[in-house]
Amino acid sequence: MSLDFFDSSGQPYAYCDDGDTIFTFSGSPIAYIDGDSIYSFSGAHLGFFEDGNIWDHHGNVILFTPSSSAGPVKPLQALKPLQALKPLKGLKSLKPLKRLKSLKPLKSLKSINWSTISPQQLFER
Repeated sequence: MSLDFFDSSGQPYAYCDDGDTIFTFSGSPIAYIDGDSIYSFSGAHLGFFEDGNIWDHHGNVILFTPSSSAGPVKPLQALKPLQALKPLKGLKSLKPLKRLKSLKPLKSLKSINWSTISPQQLFER
């Protein structure tokens, strides 16, 4: 399962090519997918992965995949062939060890809004 994640302006932000680890296009591992959740390697619950979107804890979309089926209206760039917009993938850095996961919070109702949290802020946690 290969996924490319785009931000609210349609710019490529990250990818996942093993169904587990999310990498920046420069090759840095920034998080991992566990069921319907996104966790940092330090164990913090960052958000939810559903309907092809990464949702924040308030039910707003932070990142989307081209196959996303819910959330806000996607930017015009998302309607174009996204393959041409993606940067080359850099060499992958070693993945950090996964620490004990924090408890998963209750899901908020999904909105049709973009999150006020940027992808950079989310993955710095």
